Amino acid sequence: MATAAATLAAAPAGADPGEPAGGTRAKVDRLYAEAERATEAYNKADEQAGELREQIDRSKDRVARGQERINTMRGALGSLAGAQYRSGGVDPTLALMLSENPDTYLDKAATLDRISARHAEGLADLQEAQRKLAQERDEAQRKLVELEKSRKAVARQKRIVEKKLAEARRLLNSLPGAERAAYDRASRSGRAEMPAVGGAPASARAASAIAAVRQAVGRPYVWGASGPYGFDCSGLTQWAYSQAGVGLPRTSQAQRYAGRQVSLAEAQPGDLVTYRDDASHIGMYMGNGQVVHAPYPGAPVRYDPVGMMPISSVTRV
Repeated sequence: MATAAATLAAAPAGADPGEPAGGTRAKVDRLYAEAERATEAYNKADEQAGELREQIDRSKDRVARGQERINTMRGALGSLAGAQYRSGGVDPTLALMLSENPDTYLDKAATLDRISARHAEGLADLQEAQRKLAQERDEAQRKLVELEKSRKAVARQKRIVEKKLAEARRLLNSLPGAERAAYDRASRSGRAEMPAVGGAPASARAASAIAAVRQAVGRPYVWGASGPYGFDCSGLTQWAYSQAGVGLPRTSQAQRYAGRQVSLAEAQPGDLVTYRDDASHIGMYMGNGQVVHAPYPGAPVRYDPVGMMPISSVTRV
């Protein structure tokens, strides 16, 4: 991102000369973990903002339809009122005297009564429609306020992520060339190194998700992205299962509860493996003790050992 790049360019280069490279790498790992937590918070806020935008659009549509209905009801009531005024403006006794046929007059009087009843009923319907319309407008306004809060939360999380990533990149740039190359190479796999899936997938949809995630190996990590050309960790698993026709939530924390919990010993290809106590990272189990995941910026979607970090849960979708 341009902002991240600008922050990176402005960051001071070089690490503490007295600090071992291993300590620097540990700090980089910690910063990436913190950035990932902020990324999942960003994803959640962004998802909420998207849902609010859809709700607001639906509310606006309902308000427009409600206003159209009220306009139609007012027109109908106006016609009824006009008819009642024109017919009811004559004294009933005089109307009876002038009537050539009293039965005709009585029929007209009954009609007037019906018009009056319909008028009253129409007014009640109009008042109820106006009340509902006012509620819809109030609800739409409330959601607009919520949306503005969500937008601010998205922007705040974005700034946090960019700051963490810029600091991690600064520390990486401070490592000696050989140390940095070793860090960049660690556990990285490309398409040519793809191992076979170990064991039977848990279901047909898991098999489809596995096929999709294997296609994503080698594509870049892009925070906040859910494919098809870049991914963060939960964006990758969400996208892979969407190719199998399964809708997963956007964040790793929510995906953790998107199915049945199983033990690591029971894990089958296609299961989702969440990491850390806060479930801030997620990957897809592929069998043979490996997962495919989107690790962090600069490291593309790749295979890694399932025990690469503390496991929080295993979920069968």
